[in-house]
Amino acid sequence: MIKSNKHIEIVRSTDIGLSSMSQVSCDAIFAVLAKHYTKVGITIVNNLIDLDTLLASRPDLVFLGMEFIPNNLLPGLADPHKIWLSDVLDQHGIAYTGSGQMAHELGRNKHQAKQRVLDAKLRTSPFCIIRQTQTIDSNYVALNFPLFIKPTNRGGGVGIDSDSVAYCFEQLQSKVNSISNVLHADALIEEYLPGREFSVAILKGEDSSEYSVMPIELVAPPDNNGIRVLSNKVKSSNMEKALAVVDEVIKSEVATLALDVFHALGARDYGRIDIRLDADGVPNFLEANLIPSLISGYGSFPKACVLNIGLSYDSMIMRIATLGLAHNACSTEAILEPIAMNNLIFPSSEIAFEPA
Repeated sequence: MIKSNKHIEIVRSTDIGLSSMSQVSCDAIFAVLAKHYTKVGITIVNNLIDLDTLLASRPDLVFLGMEFIPNNLLPGLADPHKIWLSDVLDQHGIAYTGSGQMAHELGRNKHQAKQRVLDAKLRTSPFCIIRQTQTIDSNYVALNFPLFIKPTNRGGGVGIDSDSVAYCFEQLQSKVNSISNVLHADALIEEYLPGREFSVAILKGEDSSEYSVMPIELVAPPDNNGIRVLSNKVKSSNMEKALAVVDEVIKSEVATLALDVFHALGARDYGRIDIRLDADGVPNFLEANLIPSLISGYGSFPKACVLNIGLSYDSMIMRIATLGLAHNACSTEAILEPIAMNNLIFPSSEIAFEPA
C-alpha cells in the first residue's frame, strides 16, 4: 500500500475532564491512520504550552479528540474564557476533523443546544436550568413530574444514574445538590420522556454533500425501579443493547429530526444526535455529541455505522480523516504569526442567548 504523504496529529488530553477520546480510542485510531499516512503522531494538550507545541508542528490534519482547554486552571471547566481548539486551528489555517467552535460549544452546553433546537422549531422536552448558586423551593420548577436531571456540561453519562429520574420535589432537590456538590455543575431539568431511546450517527459522504443518517435503538438494562437509564455505569461497561431500527416510519422520523438538529447546531462532517420518544411516540432531541466515542464495538457511533450501512471501523476512521483533509484543501495558508500562548487571554466565547 502506498501511503499518502500527509502529517496527521491525533490530539487528546490526559485530563479526563477535557478529553473526549480515551487512550484505547486514540490507539485504535492511530493504528488505522498509520496504515495510510506517512506521519501520524499523538499530541497531548493539557495546557497552553502543549497547544503552542501543536501549532508549531503544523500538521496537515488534527484528528480532534477534545474541544477546549481552560485559560485559567482554577475554574477549569467553568472558565468563561475557554480556548476552543477548533477556533485556534482555524486562525492558523490548520485543518481538523469534525465541527467548529460554535457547534462544539452548543454540544458541550446541553441547555444551550436544547434552546437552539427550540429556536429552530424542532422538538425537545420542556426544560429549565438550576444553577449551582441557586436555592429553590417546590414552586420554582414549573415542569411536570417525573423529571430527568443531569449536569449541563458532561458527556458519557457522567452524573446520570437511577436518581436522575425524580418523581417529587425532594428527589429533584437531592439530585440537583449531588450534581452541584460532586461535579460542580449546573443542573439541566427536563420533563422525563418515557419512550424508546435512539442514537443517530451522522456521517458526510466523501464526494457529495449528502449525509448518511444512521439510527440505532439503545436499550439499557432496567434499574431497581424498572427504569432504563443510559447512565455512566451502563455506558462505560457497554451494557446497553444496540438494535437496528426496523420500523421504517420511526426510522424516518428519528433520522429526519437528527439531521435537522445536526444542521441547526451548525455541525459538520460527523457527529451523534441522541433522541427519545415521548409518551405519544413522538421523537424529541436529547443531546448531541460531536466527538463521539470511536472504539470498535463500543459506543453507538461505530455500532450505527455497522448496523446501518456495513461500514467497517477502518473505513469509518478514514472517512472522518478524509473529510477533515478536504477542509485543508479549501483553506488558505495561515497569515497569523505564531502566538505566544503562555500569557494569552481569549475573550469570552459564551453564546449570548439564555436558555428557556
